[in-house]
Amino acid sequence: MIAEPTHSLESLSAQLAGLNEIEALQTLTELFLGQVVFSTSLGYEDQVITDIIATNNIPIRVFTLDTGRMFGETYSVWNKTLSRYGIEIDTMFPKQESVENLLTAKGPFSMYESVGNRKECCFIRKVEPLNRALADQRIWITGIRAEQSANRTDMTQLEWDEAHQLYKFHPLMNWTFEQVTQYVKDNNVPYNLLHDRGFVSIGCQPCTRAIQPGEDFRAGRWWWEDNSKKECGLHAK
Repeated sequence: MIAEPTHSLESLSAQLAGLNEIEALQTLTELFLGQVVFSTSLGYEDQVITDIIATNNIPIRVFTLDTGRMFGETYSVWNKTLSRYGIEIDTMFPKQESVENLLTAKGPFSMYESVGNRKECCFIRKVEPLNRALADQRIWITGIRAEQSANRTDMTQLEWDEAHQLYKFHPLMNWTFEQVTQYVKDNNVPYNLLHDRGFVSIGCQPCTRAIQPGEDFRAGRWWWEDNSKKECGLHAK
């Protein structure tokens, strides 16, 4: 059964209009008490949002997807974040049987062989765990910014996610990359040291590389595929 939104997109957008990031997140937690979650990949944008949530004591559950193929630097910033803010980050793992079956049938690097194989791996390691994390929630907070990729420029700060039957709110939607990095610097926010080595968007280790000057923001993700396929399914419309 498809759930009916308790607030229309128009009315909820109107309530958030003109509010800063802190005010907007606080408003959402008041309207949807206990049903607001934030998914962090521990990258620049998500660390900014974690800092905003933690330093303002906003009651939002924070979770991350541990795909089992993350960089050591990602685990390091994860641990620093726990120590810095004293918060819990709920961890969602892929289902063991699904990973075992994938590796048995296709080996550890099947994602390089076809787009279908890569999306299968993304579904097992990211999409299915995300679906579990979002079950019965009403608001999903993300670190998406408009300038991150061409297919995100037409997104709005608040949108209805039909697949998950909830609202997605992107507090940093209109921030520039420079604003994000300046916030991290000004507030001494823990960040992934891979960012200092040219890694802008950081995902699984086999599927992420540093970008070169002038390259697109998403060029380092699934670099062996063409630009039209630069999503893993987490934010598919």
